[in-house]
Amino acid sequence: MSVLTITKENFEDEVLKSDKPILIDFWAEWCGPCKMLSPIVDQIAGEVTQTAKVGKVNVDEQPELASQFKVMSIPTLVMIKDGKPVATSVGVKPKDDILAMLNQ
Repeated sequence: MSVLTITKENFEDEVLKSDKPILIDFWAEWCGPCKMLSPIVDQIAGEVTQTAKVGKVNVDEQPELASQFKVMSIPTLVMIKDGKPVATSVGVKPKDDILAMLNQ
């Protein structure tokens, strides 16, 4: 499965009602570190299709979602299980650290 684009319109169905954990990447087009993290997130999305979902939220297009998760710096990764945030990471992280978040 490819990376989902998460918006306020599909947030409830894709995130809150998800039967799998979901990793959300909060990012922006102008953010250099976000561009460094994006290929890692895309790679993980291709590897965890059986166990998790991966989505991205553009903070410029979805400020309500960024506010809801109190995103102050980007990139921010939020791991959600059963509709509740269980882990948060700010900044660029190695792939192994992100995979460890998924396995919490």
